[in-house]
Amino acid sequence: MSQYETAVARYFEAWNATGTTEELAKAVAAAWAEDGSYTDPLADVRGHEGIAAVIAAAHEQFPGFEFRRAGEAEGHHDVARFRWELVSLADGSAPVAGSDVITLDGDGRIRTVTGFLDRVPTA
Repeated sequence: MSQYETAVARYFEAWNATGTTEELAKAVAAAWAEDGSYTDPLADVRGHEGIAAVIAAAHEQFPGFEFRRAGEAEGHHDVARFRWELVSLADGSAPVAGSDVITLDGDGRIRTVTGFLDRVPTA
């Protein structure tokens, strides 16, 4: 598995960590560098606590959904990009989709995420 595939797999493990606060914190720490950041049109946070809070808020807004990759990750140097969908476990619908660009640190953990929302629910 490439460094990009490993980083993206950890990213999705963090976004799909729906257990305890400690489990989410552990998944975020495995995926992101300590001073890592996450930025999309709705959030701009830095550090593990801020990232975990954004993930927890997404699960509060969309209970019963999980984040899934939509295609393969592509990467070069310390940058990768990939697409994703937020999928209902009940009916398979995916009301939210986007694409993210990540940069990695020397240990292969995420330094930055720049996210784009390609599809969002209306109203």
